[in-house]
Amino acid sequence: MGTGGFGIFLSRAHGATSIAPAVVEKILDDLLEHDLSCAPHVAARLAVELSGDPQTILAVAARLDADQRRGLRALPSPLPMVPSVEALFAQLELDDRDRAVLVAVSLRLDDRLDPLVDFAGRSAAELAGGPLGSLLDIHAGRVRLADPRLAIWLRATTTSSMAAAVHSRLHRLFDARGERVDADWHGARAAVHGEPVTAGELTRIAREHSEAGLSERAFHLAAEAAAHSSGIERDEATLVAGVAAIAAGYAVEAACRLGSLFPDGDELYRLQGLGGLLVAEAHLRGSVPEVDTSVVQPRIDDDAHWYSWARASAFAAMLCAERGDRRGMRSWLEALRRASGRVDADSELRDPVVALAWLVIGDGETDDVRGTGPLSGSMLLALRAAVEGDVDRALRLLAAGDSAIGVEVDPFVAGFELSPLVAAYRGIVEVLLLMWRGDIGAARDRMLSAALELPVAVPFAGLGVVIARRLDLAVLGHLGPFAKALTAALPAPSRIDQLVDRGIEAFLAGNSAEAASCMRLWRDRGAPQPTLSVPGLEEAIVVTHGASWRPHRIEPPEIALAQRLRVQITSCSDDEWRVERPLVVAAARTLTSPFSRGRVEAMIGTRSLIKGDIAIGREHLSMARNLLEVSGATAWARAIAARLDRVEVADGAAVAGDPLSSCRRVWESMLTARELEVAMLAVGGASNRDIADSLHVSVRTVEVHLGRVFAKLEVRTRVELTVLAHRIGQFV
Repeated sequence: MGTGGFGIFLSRAHGATSIAPAVVEKILDDLLEHDLSCAPHVAARLAVELSGDPQTILAVAARLDADQRRGLRALPSPLPMVPSVEALFAQLELDDRDRAVLVAVSLRLDDRLDPLVDFAGRSAAELAGGPLGSLLDIHAGRVRLADPRLAIWLRATTTSSMAAAVHSRLHRLFDARGERVDADWHGARAAVHGEPVTAGELTRIAREHSEAGLSERAFHLAAEAAAHSSGIERDEATLVAGVAAIAAGYAVEAACRLGSLFPDGDELYRLQGLGGLLVAEAHLRGSVPEVDTSVVQPRIDDDAHWYSWARASAFAAMLCAERGDRRGMRSWLEALRRASGRVDADSELRDPVVALAWLVIGDGETDDVRGTGPLSGSMLLALRAAVEGDVDRALRLLAAGDSAIGVEVDPFVAGFELSPLVAAYRGIVEVLLLMWRGDIGAARDRMLSAALELPVAVPFAGLGVVIARRLDLAVLGHLGPFAKALTAALPAPSRIDQLVDRGIEAFLAGNSAEAASCMRLWRDRGAPQPTLSVPGLEEAIVVTHGASWRPHRIEPPEIALAQRLRVQITSCSDDEWRVERPLVVAAARTLTSPFSRGRVEAMIGTRSLIKGDIAIGREHLSMARNLLEVSGATAWARAIAARLDRVEVADGAAVAGDPLSSCRRVWESMLTARELEVAMLAVGGASNRDIADSLHVSVRTVEVHLGRVFAKLEVRTRVELTVLAHRIGQFV
């Protein structure tokens, strides 16, 4: 047992926050080019542990399996030895005493200098000035390996007996210092393989670290305990390992370990692990597994068993809500109701979870019920405040839950309030709130920082991946390495529909016909989208499908207002527009989100240009560009700037080229299929006789259709129809 663990604690316990997003972006690009896609937080971890060396990162990533790269399984500890690491330290020669010091640095739970000084029998100055000085980073009472790659080399070149001996010495040292956690850890690692007391100590330590938010560390400790125990002790260790795994985002690890408790594991541990198992399976499968509740619910009439069953039911209900499964959610909420009633947990567990589940699935009419802690407390309050229209307050409420004063116990996720998975949920909600407020640039920055550290693809059925893609498109105009890597890291059943993203990219590039085509295909496929509203391409949806089509989404009232204004802009007649334009302009001014208002102003400007009101159109487009720049949506701002450039060049003249594709998109929701055919042929220059021959109808029928077209489009002649078509082709 004393032979492993090099580098796992010192380099991983503190996350990857020192790595800049730009560095990881380059790493992700390189990995994608070699078909080695990694989740961003995995790539950031590799960058930390491999000193950012591109050659070594690429070589190590190639030695990992797909689940490890996607963050679904833990990275091996130590990381694999590769030729570049071997070559880096090929000339390093160490005597046994110095090697033991370096091994001790690699094996310890933290990086405090004092215990290492005691272990080495040398002062800090002697360590810094001696042969180990260049290999150690000693600063402010802390000591680490100067190059974390050295841990890999040490593991490959140090005997198991020496590693066990170092653990034994550290055990005695920490025991003398009265530091029980460290002493127990090193004592367990130095113990004989399979010794029962070793497993018990490891499980106990793992529980402590899991509750402290050190989920990965807890997983490794408990997994080793499970490997060296049997019976109920093994069930307990397996439970701790499994729930720590899903808390870290390791869905494959969690499904394997927690699944092994069924059907023969201890009932209490099965029930305590069921919620984590359902989270893992839902992420891997894309849907919540069908469970026969009569088989898995408690058979023992004990409060602990029924409370654990209530929590498992709460997890299942939330997972169903995230995936829009109302039937499943209702079923699990009923199970939660029955179980919480038996253990008097209605107010602390059932009521907040019910409120959160209904809010997430799309029922904004929630009462004032709230829980405590990071999810059923501040996250629920924040979402509710945003849906009620106060996004600023929502952000404050969410931030208050992250204050240093202390995290409240949350009965829903008790013991995991500080876990990476809970942090990922809160991070995604923060990004969503920033998007709703219109701070697109800030939202993307927060998304990148969260993706560097957390399993952001797991919460809300992959909502984080959808958000990352939309933010990249809004800022860059195309998908960047982070969004591509997150998409590739999703398990196959959870892959998102990408038609909206393709539509946005085409729209921002000026290809409105392709954008509309993507949106038609997307709607034909059932318009899949998150219930929690994420900005899409509502402009194309309105033009293509008219005012009647509107999916139900959970969003602040302001976003719903912006969409109603888009519908109003595109659906009213020209006569109506002359009356309604001032009303739309006034309503647009009430939008506080620069992103939402900027998009509405752009549509007002475009509608004005099509009608020939060049000065008014230019004014609104300029306002839209400025607002979108302020929001940080630089790709949207560039698209509007390009439209303004066309206005300046043409100054209202007809555009050269074929306007038919844009006209067809705009007019198809206003004209019948035959009227559209006649209008397109007329714009193309065909005479009434030519149109009649082409469509195999009479000239009189063509005249009737043209009359209806003129009336609907409020033009009087073919010339006005053609001018209108060219304006659409130029400005839409």
